[in-house]
Amino acid sequence: MALAVSKAAAAIGAGIVVIGAGLGISKIGSNAMDAIARQPQAAGDIRSGMILSAALIEGVALIAVIVCMLSYFVQQG
Repeated sequence: MALAVSKAAAAIGAGIVVIGAGLGISKIGSNAMDAIARQPQAAGDIRSGMILSAALIEGVALIAVIVCMLSYFVQQG
Protein backbone atom coordinates (compact mmCIF):
# COMPACT_ATOMS: atom_id res chain seq x y z
CA MET A 1 0.00 0.00 0.00
CA ALA A 2 2.77 2.43 0.94
CA LEU A 3 4.60 1.66 -2.31
CA ALA A 4 1.51 2.49 -4.36
CA VAL A 5 1.05 5.78 -2.52
CA SER A 6 4.68 6.76 -3.04
CA LYS A 7 4.44 5.95 -6.75
CA ALA A 8 1.28 8.03 -7.07
CA ALA A 9 2.91 10.91 -5.20
CA ALA A 10 5.96 10.78 -7.49
CA ALA A 11 3.79 10.83 -10.60
CA ILE A 12 1.69 13.71 -9.30
CA GLY A 13 4.83 15.59 -8.26
CA ALA A 14 6.34 15.23 -11.73
CA GLY A 15 3.13 16.53 -13.28
CA ILE A 16 3.03 19.53 -10.98
CA VAL A 17 6.66 20.34 -11.75
CA VAL A 18 6.06 20.26 -15.50
CA ILE A 19 2.94 22.42 -15.23
CA GLY A 20 4.72 24.92 -12.96
CA ALA A 21 7.72 25.18 -15.27
CA GLY A 22 5.48 25.70 -18.29
CA LEU A 23 3.52 28.42 -16.56
CA GLY A 24 6.70 30.12 -15.33
CA ILE A 25 8.37 30.13 -18.73
CA SER A 26 5.21 31.38 -20.44
CA LYS A 27 4.95 34.20 -17.89
CA ILE A 28 8.57 35.17 -18.55
CA GLY A 29 7.96 35.16 -22.30
CA SER A 30 4.82 37.24 -21.98
CA ASN A 31 6.46 39.84 -19.77
CA ALA A 32 9.51 39.98 -22.04
CA MET A 33 7.34 40.65 -25.09
CA ASP A 34 5.51 43.40 -23.19
CA ALA A 35 8.84 44.95 -22.21
CA ILE A 36 10.15 44.78 -25.78
CA ALA A 37 6.95 46.39 -27.05
CA ARG A 38 7.43 49.26 -24.57
CA GLN A 39 11.16 49.69 -25.17
CA PRO A 40 12.27 48.23 -28.53
CA GLN A 41 15.84 49.54 -28.24
CA ALA A 42 16.44 47.25 -25.24
CA ALA A 43 15.25 44.12 -27.06
CA GLY A 44 18.65 42.39 -27.01
CA ASP A 45 19.14 42.76 -23.27
CA ILE A 46 15.56 41.75 -22.51
CA ARG A 47 15.78 38.71 -24.77
CA SER A 48 19.07 37.61 -23.17
CA GLY A 49 17.57 37.86 -19.70
CA MET A 50 14.49 35.97 -20.82
CA ILE A 51 16.50 33.11 -22.31
CA LEU A 52 18.72 32.87 -19.23
CA SER A 53 15.73 32.81 -16.87
CA ALA A 54 13.91 30.23 -18.97
CA ALA A 55 17.02 28.02 -19.04
CA LEU A 56 17.40 28.19 -15.26
CA ILE A 57 13.73 27.32 -14.73
CA GLU A 58 14.02 24.45 -17.19
CA GLY A 59 17.09 23.13 -15.36
CA VAL A 60 15.36 23.19 -11.99
CA ALA A 61 12.30 21.50 -13.51
CA LEU A 62 14.46 18.78 -15.05
CA ILE A 63 16.16 18.07 -11.73
CA ALA A 64 12.78 17.92 -9.97
CA VAL A 65 11.38 15.51 -12.56
CA ILE A 66 14.47 13.31 -12.22
CA VAL A 67 14.02 13.23 -8.43
CA CYS A 68 10.35 12.30 -8.87
CA MET A 69 11.19 9.55 -11.35
CA LEU A 70 13.93 8.20 -9.09
CA SER A 71 11.50 7.99 -6.22
CA TYR A 72 9.03 6.30 -8.56
CA PHE A 73 11.38 3.60 -9.84
CA VAL A 74 13.52 2.89 -6.76
CA GLN A 75 12.17 0.03 -4.69
CA GLN A 76 11.69 0.85 -1.05
CA GLY A 77 12.65 -1.54 1.73
